[in-house]
Amino acid sequence: MKNRLLSVVLILVLSASFAIAQEKSKMSFGILGGVNFQNLNGKLSSGDKLDNDMLLGFHGGVNVQIPVAPEFFFQPGLMFATKGAKNTYTLLGREFTDEIKLNYIEMPLNLVYKGALGNGFVMLGFGPYLAYGISGKQIFQGNSVTIERGVDYNAFDAGANIFFGYQMASGIFLQLDTQFGMLNINPEDQNSPNDQSTAKNTGFGLSLGYRF
Repeated sequence: MKNRLLSVVLILVLSASFAIAQEKSKMSFGILGGVNFQNLNGKLSSGDKLDNDMLLGFHGGVNVQIPVAPEFFFQPGLMFATKGAKNTYTLLGREFTDEIKLNYIEMPLNLVYKGALGNGFVMLGFGPYLAYGISGKQIFQGNSVTIERGVDYNAFDAGANIFFGYQMASGIFLQLDTQFGMLNINPEDQNSPNDQSTAKNTGFGLSLGYRF
């Protein structure tokens, strides 16, 4: 009875090891989505620092994972992501909210390390991203009034991604993403030569996905 139990355990261990070895050496595809906590950091036209609150948004998309070296992968992807910022203030005893919502198509280009841990993999990724803004709006709410208008930010954006996560043997993974925008998306004011305004996308998010 003991020998049979040991045989079953040994088979399970070898099967898990074989699956992990296979996972390390093959190309795979992933689908993922989750929530964003985004902000716009920078300066006002006067040079004072922007004082915004984080805006809750979401993201979703796909990627492909290509082996480049033992335990290292190149991971390009295509994502849709909402970004922006929020500002809440009180005026004459009333609360007002000013939100900027920006929608982007993004292409992250990450290098990913995947090391075996338990029956799955710990993941650490970093790399640049390129993005193009496809739409955006500013929403002002207060005193029972809601006003929406378009925004005039530069469409192109680029920056850096860093993420950490864990992928289970089933292919399900969870990761924490951080993003740092490096381009000023605030357009120059041609009528104001002393304009010092800047705005850069920054934030973090939590993603749930499946790799197959």
